[in-house]
Amino acid sequence: MVQPGPSLLPPAHEAPLPAARRTATGVRVHSGVPYAAVPGIRPLELDLYLPSDGDTPVPSVIFLHGGGWRTGSRRMLGPAYARVAPDPFEQVAAAGIAVASVDYRLSGEARWPVQLHDAKAAVRWLRARGPESGIDPDRIAAWGESAGAHLALLLGLTGPGMDGDVGLLGPSTTVSAVAAWYAPSDLGALPGDLGTDPAAPDSREALLLGAPLGSVPDLARAASPISYIGSDAPPILLLHGRDDRLIPCAQSERLSAALESAGATVDLDTYPGADHMWLGSADAPGKALARTIDFLQDRLEPDR
Repeated sequence: MVQPGPSLLPPAHEAPLPAARRTATGVRVHSGVPYAAVPGIRPLELDLYLPSDGDTPVPSVIFLHGGGWRTGSRRMLGPAYARVAPDPFEQVAAAGIAVASVDYRLSGEARWPVQLHDAKAAVRWLRARGPESGIDPDRIAAWGESAGAHLALLLGLTGPGMDGDVGLLGPSTTVSAVAAWYAPSDLGALPGDLGTDPAAPDSREALLLGAPLGSVPDLARAASPISYIGSDAPPILLLHGRDDRLIPCAQSERLSAALESAGATVDLDTYPGADHMWLGSADAPGKALARTIDFLQDRLEPDR
């Protein structure tokens, strides 16, 4: 008689939350929470920062890190915040907004549009599992820096046709607002903005798409937030350094103008003297974080 084999474990994203640690500010942190199990790779994980205990459901924001889609992790928020205490995620949680800081597959692991599929899976997980921790499933925003801001914008601007099939399926991937720091929003225009070669095979964008930008204009367009603008876009906050040499400020300026023309709600704040990641400006990091917290609090109010 053939004995049955061992039963398969449930997907990692269905597992109970790991134990939380509590910071000096009272914020609860669940580290390394699987939000999607993808066959053949490690489970995709997020760190969940929750406000101090309370009886009222709280809003939340998905954070997506930068690194040119090539490097970085959920624990990274630029060198300007390396010595900031409490750290920015704690500050957002202490302001009453839960933060899910997310890892997604990098361009050395998988090509576009997998990165967006991972981000959308994180939204679905937070909408389905967040209520276990007191998170309001109807008040979820997106926030990102650089490459992560590109993904955050796409979370706000694209519909279910780009959801993918990663992780928990079923819940909506819509978000209520987007905060984007120095975002690449028009990939096809980046070489012109930077004065670089669109045929370069080793640019960050080429490695994301799997081909030089100049050879795949339709794919570059499909991967660009500016291609999905409509009057139904959620409120968007764009923050950019005036002297950004990696992702020129013109990227956010054009996106802002296009959103305004479509009748969408958008605010663009720029910071003179600030390069990419707010380098070169002593004031921009603090101002950008405070502006983002104010925006999220305003846009995630229960009566919005």
